[in-house]
Amino acid sequence: MPRRISDSLLVHIKHYIGAEHLQAGARLTERALAERFRVSRSPVREALKRLADEGIIEGHADGGYVVSSAGTALGHESTELPAPPDPIEQTYFAIAEDRLAGNLPERVTENEFARRYDVTRGQLAAVLRRMSQEGWIERLPGHGWQFRPVLTSADTYDQSYRFRILIEAAGILEPTFRVNEPALRRCEAQQRELLDNINVVSAADLFNANILLHETIAECSGNAFIVESLKRLNSLRRLMEYRKSVDRIAAARRCREHLDLIELLLTSRQEAAADFIRLHLRDAAREKSARARPDA
Repeated sequence: MPRRISDSLLVHIKHYIGAEHLQAGARLTERALAERFRVSRSPVREALKRLADEGIIEGHADGGYVVSSAGTALGHESTELPAPPDPIEQTYFAIAEDRLAGNLPERVTENEFARRYDVTRGQLAAVLRRMSQEGWIERLPGHGWQFRPVLTSADTYDQSYRFRILIEAAGILEPTFRVNEPALRRCEAQQRELLDNINVVSAADLFNANILLHETIAECSGNAFIVESLKRLNSLRRLMEYRKSVDRIAAARRCREHLDLIELLLTSRQEAAADFIRLHLRDAAREKSARARPDA
């Protein structure tokens, strides 16, 4: 997932050791590696611990790590490297994970954010702006930021899907329902693009495209309460969705179902579309709720 910046760093540091022909005993410091790969020290620290577990590096008497004798055997990898971690994306998902895990208080100042995640003011501003636009944090009138409520348990996640089944199907059957063909065509093109790139698309991109489709359909209902309820609910469940690993096969199936749903709406088959969306959401609820539970 995008928040696992250390996964990418692990590969990059191995490549660096091999490409630079570092000898046994060569020092590897968090600060130097963080500067080299333009990330904060936290994911570097995690990547180094994992490399030590693999025996590629080892602890030094004075602290930190050095290349081990096994590490000198690393060659210059010819395979394509993953893209270097994006510090803004890294910080965004680190905050999301800490918030879900209960490691952050409800109110946090920008100074506290900057110290905890080792980011520049500009990077932090970009992260906070994104979080605010997505609706799970808000600026306080005087000083600092306050997190808004989010879904954090499997039970509330189940309830959110049951509520969606009620309101989304009902919205399609509203007497004020009117198809917005241009908006649905844009969603259709987006779903086809997702399907074509399903093996590389991120959890965030999947979620954003899918809520756009469902909210577009809700807006066709002409019922402001249905639209507002769905948008609020999507804001609450956003972080729970980001936290999940992406099941590519299931994601592709949902994209195809979305295309079928759009076709039903564009051909004015509202009752069939309402039945379809009930089944679509019920199946998604069973699948996702099972993975949301700790014993799954």
